[in-house]
Amino acid sequence: MVAAATALIALAAAGCGGSSDGSGADPATLTPPKAPVYIQVAVQPEGELKANVESLAKSIGGIDDLGATIVSELEDSASSSGEEFDYATEVQPWLGEEGGLSFQNYDGDDFTGYGFAVQSTDTDATQNFIDDQAGSGDEPVEDASYEGVDFKVEEDEGTAIGVIGDFIAVTEDEATFKQMVDASEGESLADGEDFASTFDAAPSGSFADVFVDIGALIDQAGGKIDANEQQFFDSAGIDPENATATASLIPGADQVEIDVSSNVSGDNPPSGDASELLGSLPADSFAAIASSDFGNRLGEAIDELDAKGVPGEVPPHEFKSGLKKAGIDVEKIAASVGDLGVFATGNSESSLGGAAVLTTKDANEATNTVANIALLLRATQTPGITVLSGNLSGFSIRSADLGPKPLVIAAKGEKIAIAYGLPAATQALASSSGSTLADDPTYKEAVSSLGGTPISGFVDGPAALTLASALVPADEQEGFLEAKPYLEKIDYLAIGSGSDGELATAKLIAGIGK
Repeated sequence: MVAAATALIALAAAGCGGSSDGSGADPATLTPPKAPVYIQVAVQPEGELKANVESLAKSIGGIDDLGATIVSELEDSASSSGEEFDYATEVQPWLGEEGGLSFQNYDGDDFTGYGFAVQSTDTDATQNFIDDQAGSGDEPVEDASYEGVDFKVEEDEGTAIGVIGDFIAVTEDEATFKQMVDASEGESLADGEDFASTFDAAPSGSFADVFVDIGALIDQAGGKIDANEQQFFDSAGIDPENATATASLIPGADQVEIDVSSNVSGDNPPSGDASELLGSLPADSFAAIASSDFGNRLGEAIDELDAKGVPGEVPPHEFKSGLKKAGIDVEKIAASVGDLGVFATGNSESSLGGAAVLTTKDANEATNTVANIALLLRATQTPGITVLSGNLSGFSIRSADLGPKPLVIAAKGEKIAIAYGLPAATQALASSSGSTLADDPTYKEAVSSLGGTPISGFVDGPAALTLASALVPADEQEGFLEAKPYLEKIDYLAIGSGSDGELATAKLIAGIGK
């Protein structure tokens, strides 16, 4: 019976069934209301979705028929366990269109209490399958009943399986099965407002949707957040204890898309467009990200820090005033900053470099901000500061902790660069034609893949893989080499972000080569 249950879960995860009319019932109605993680899968995709899944399987894994391959492997595995079954005659005729997998418990390391429900188009045929599997295996199986629902429990493993309404349900243990029965007859995850607010925003045409109750995960893991992490969340306006998120997997013929929506940012989700700054970063960047209105968030973080102080060092409400007495106006520094961009270059450890780039309102603001940062560092008695000469206005900091290259903070025009090494700072502040990401064909393809969503992050697949090949430790080479043929298929990663009402949204697209 365990092999049959495993087969159902794997078949749903692969989405490899044939056509079906489906029962129309929602698997989330069998999921207990406090489940911290829920995954809904298209068990039998059709049309464009099915074609895209098969196209990606061929492009990435060289598999011509994904469904047939998985069914064959599962039938062989069941046979070796003494639980033979024929998918085409015993499962496919009644298997519905959607399945839902949930986990009830999380201890900070592992998930337990899984429950899996798949739509059934013929519950009598489904029950016959369960009865046949229970009688064919070597493991002893007990009959059980709860609230009028009959089910089977494997004595050794504890796995429970039975028909609940229009679903076949497979659970880790008897207690979880009973919870699913209760959910089907009363309150379920599908009835929750937090679930609906993010899950209903999931795009159509997805292969799988994953709902995560972030607050529930924190609570089950002990309910404690590190003080420094909590301060970061507070400064960013993030309320993780009341946050939920939904991620949707949308396969395309030559790309894989993941869409995320979350209420993690409360009533003020991030907005803005920093794609212009991202496109101005160096063309040879293997990775780059950009964030709009960084100065506003920096100002909010400074206000939060001032209100709470630094335990044991700075009393509440004395951070800003103390620095102002020293001639440093941190509020003015934050107000002068606009967007933030970060890029990384290099193909080996020795050539690795990069910088953070901040935009300002004008050249004077940029120069003054760098000067104020220098004052701040001197006020904190930071050693190794040297004033730069040449075309850049700023300073460098040398330290054994930083390695062979100095940390450079410099301004040119309306931009500020915080870079590892002078060459990276020079590159970050250059604006010569033909040397930026916006001119790169792969970057242009990444921008196009996002449609109307502004791009906020980019990874050049081949360039990142070259660097990874040079940095992977010798004792991890075996695993890396196994994954490398699949990683070589990734042309780029494109990240877009925005907002939808009170939800923060993000989109990740992996461009897949042939």
